[in-house]
Amino acid sequence: MQIPARSVSRRGLLKGAAVAVGTAAAGIGATGTAAAADASVTATAPDGSTTITMSLTGGVLSWSAKRRGASVVSTSALGLKLGDGTLLGRSGTVITNYQHWTTNTTWSPVYGRNATVRDRYQEMRWNLRDTHTGINFSVQIRAYPSGVAFRYVLLGKGSAAIADELTTFVFPDSTLVYSARDEDAYNPVAPGSIPSTGTSGTDTGPLTDLPLTATYASGGLIACICESSRVNFPRMMLSSVSGQPNTLAAYLMEHTARGSGTVQTTSTVTTPFATPWRAVVTGSTHAELVDNAELVLNLAPAGALADTSWIKPGKVFRCQLTTAAGMAGVDFAVARGLQFIEYDSGWYGPERGTSDATKSIPEIDLPAVLSYAAGKGIGLLLYVNPLALADADSLFSLYKSWGLAGVKLGFINDGTQAMTNQITAWAKTAAKYNLLMDTHDDVRPFGYERTYPNWVSMEGVRGNEHFPTASHNVTLPFARNVGGPMDYTICYGQSRDQTTNAHQMAMAAVYYQPLNFIYWYDSPSKFANTANWPGLPWFDAIPTTWDESRTLDGAIGQHIAVARRKGTTWYLGAMTNESARTLSLPLSFLGSGNWTATVYSDGTPGTSAYQTPVVVSTRTVTSATVLSVAMAPSGGQAVVLKPS
Repeated sequence: MQIPARSVSRRGLLKGAAVAVGTAAAGIGATGTAAAADASVTATAPDGSTTITMSLTGGVLSWSAKRRGASVVSTSALGLKLGDGTLLGRSGTVITNYQHWTTNTTWSPVYGRNATVRDRYQEMRWNLRDTHTGINFSVQIRAYPSGVAFRYVLLGKGSAAIADELTTFVFPDSTLVYSARDEDAYNPVAPGSIPSTGTSGTDTGPLTDLPLTATYASGGLIACICESSRVNFPRMMLSSVSGQPNTLAAYLMEHTARGSGTVQTTSTVTTPFATPWRAVVTGSTHAELVDNAELVLNLAPAGALADTSWIKPGKVFRCQLTTAAGMAGVDFAVARGLQFIEYDSGWYGPERGTSDATKSIPEIDLPAVLSYAAGKGIGLLLYVNPLALADADSLFSLYKSWGLAGVKLGFINDGTQAMTNQITAWAKTAAKYNLLMDTHDDVRPFGYERTYPNWVSMEGVRGNEHFPTASHNVTLPFARNVGGPMDYTICYGQSRDQTTNAHQMAMAAVYYQPLNFIYWYDSPSKFANTANWPGLPWFDAIPTTWDESRTLDGAIGQHIAVARRKGTTWYLGAMTNESARTLSLPLSFLGSGNWTATVYSDGTPGTSAYQTPVVVSTRTVTSATVLSVAMAPSGGQAVVLKPS
């Protein structure tokens, strides 16, 4: 529990050319008042690994961050632009008060990468005044072992119009950032070389979406810029800055991602108001970055639901749009250890021309499928387009009366303040009626699955149904998936795959995707002869939420190996890019005694990656074993580890 800051004497005043604020004892804060002066303050993670520094020089605010002494973000700007043109933090800023404290707690998510999350940070906070207008505001900075974060708070009671955020991210020389907009593939470029994109109806310019990953000349250091706790505020993109090749600037979206909806050039808020957290997840190695992703959750509002017992993520099979396909899908789900079936776009008619999602097309006897699924313990999810969501409360109430498990909302393109509010309202309404929610298309994570854990997944990525390259697949764990859950449909056994089947199998362990659609584009009949599909037992067994997760090895765009535990069983997935690769993975995370490893590996490569067979073998291992994981080009390996 965070203990409120306590007052200190006048001897705690900030004064002089530079002031460093001392570290508070664990859980104990300190406050003081301050006169106008140049100053700097540094928050240091409790383990000493990361620091974030905030400075005031000549009335101008700036920040910087380091990991283990190496620069993550060099001196960069802080500030807000209000609707009347006022620039906060750019001149005439004085400090009126400061606070600092250290927090060390744990909490248990409803589901996640780990059963327990540690929330450990040091926070420094400056209360500030703009001398030109008398406006009072605050900047909070935090340092965690997993990265750093900061946000702005407009103080006082009333309202304010925010037009832009003046934050910049200045990177050391030779940094590369992995840029992607909308659902494009990632492109590693210099910060000043983001390609210009957009149309007359969208935000235009050299813009990239979050999460945005940066790699450094030193090789090991890596960082991923994310946002968390985005409530009543537009989504942030990042933009190259003309004439500043190492700089990215915050850009608050004025349009929805694909240009539909009302344009909003300012966001009106009720004050006091806190902007979203700007999080920089960091790792001293690429593998460590993946394990530090829970920083985004730690910054999000705590759970808002009193009862979460009904929230149970799982594996999903998409059915063709007939009654018979739904029934067969239920039987397949039972046989293959899946928890849900889903009817996708078209179940209530052409989605661009039909706004009534209260009745199915004649080809689907929905009550019969629902009854059959319920009798078999399988949940049903239904796809809904925003055209049918004019009265979400009424629609979701109806769905609850039908016994639906959840909704998959398509063409959810966030960006503006209004769309943020619409999406979070849908999550709240879905929770009211005990419905899971999965959002598709261009919506980006901001930690809200902690607040409303029924919002179990989202897309916001160039999906696997596009049959991307293996390089794309081994970029995602270090980029998009750091920000939050990622609905990335697994296309096992698809002839259009550019990867091996073992590579597709490994996705189920490598990616964090608590609502996992597998066997995409397929029907149950394809797998009737199970002897032709040696990977089926892997998908039968693997869960989608975890008690413990460890990234064992990895390099963005090259390879990844992740081990995740549920109960006493570990599931290990490894994937490589277009290069064949052998990893040596110590199994020191295993408990004592002997373990049985069931290994699904690439066989002799075929004429295409898809034609590379899956070879199954078993062996006995211990915690002293170093597992040799050989992967074909665009290949992978999946391993189940059970105590003997």
